[in-house]
Parts: sequence; structure tokens; C-alpha cells
Amino acid sequence: MLTLAILGFLYDQPLHGYELKSRITGLTGHVRPVSDGALYPAIARLEKAGLLSRRTEPGTGSAPRQTLEPTEAGRAELLRRLADPEQAEITDQIRFFTLITFLHHLADPPRQAAVLRRRLAFLTAPTSFFYDGDGRPVTAEREPNPFRRGMLLVARASTAAELAWLEETIAELEQPGLSGRPR
Repeated sequence: MLTLAILGFLYDQPLHGYELKSRITGLTGHVRPVSDGALYPAIARLEKAGLLSRRTEPGTGSAPRQTLEPTEAGRAELLRRLADPEQAEITDQIRFFTLITFLHHLADPPRQAAVLRRRLAFLTAPTSFFYDGDGRPVTAEREPNPFRRGMLLVARASTAAELAWLEETIAELEQPGLSGRPR
């Protein structure tokens, strides 16, 4: 997820490390905070792999600032990850939200729709957080614990909203003549 966020935000525009950290924190920090100890080694790995480059610019004080941007290989890697996301990027909500933050960079509506169809298939598969003694999924209506019932109700509402958005967006992306049109 961190690699996807780094490449995605830098694909949007070159940034300094602090600006990049602020954007990633804004996207996922409330759920999965990013520390300097995670971000800067990830940046170094991406640089070493030839996916990022760094240029020095004058700073606001006397110290120069380092601006990061993706290389052509980094841009290609982002597009590859967007077109063929790992299963965890489909099934994990925060990873999926990170993925769709940058899905507009994949400028092919049918390929965008294919990614959304994978999420739709995941959300429509029967599942539950809790199961009864016979292995049947427990619904909110059958859950006596008010806290678990609340969790099930919130998940149901969130899933319903996401399903509606997915179906609407997939239909829009699959409209005839949309392919090749900028998103």
C-alpha cells in the first residue's frame, strides 16, 4: 500500500518528502499511520529499484530541498499495479481506497471497470464477521450482542453504499464510446 501511495502521489506531481508524508497521512493516516521509519526506507528502496528520482532545489532557508518524482519505470510500475492489483488491494478496504485514489491514471475505462468488477465480486460473495455454532453466518438481526450487532449494521450500510457506487461507476465506464476518453 505504501509503495502504491508513494508512486501515485508522485505521479500526480513531484513532491518533497514531508509533503508526500502529509498526503499519505491524509489518505490513510487515521487508520494506518505512516512513520518516517517506514516512509524514507520505502523511498530509498524505490530509488534503488530505479522507480523514483530525486532532484535538489533551493530550500526556503539555507538548506536545499529534495524533490521526488517517478521515473518512466516508476510510472509504468504504477500503471501495472493499477491494472493488475494484488488480491489484498481488492479485499482490504483501506488498500482498495488507496488503489482507487489513483485509478484515474489508468486511462483505459474497460481496465478501470475490470478492477472495480473484482471489488464488486468480492463484496457480493457471502461472508460475515461472525458465525454460529453450525457455521452459518450471523446476521445483525440474529446477533444478541449489541456491539457486534452495531458492527454488522454499519458494515451492511457501508457495503450497500459501496455496491451502489461500484455498479453506477462500472456502468458509466462501460458506456459505448467511453474508451480512450480522458477521465
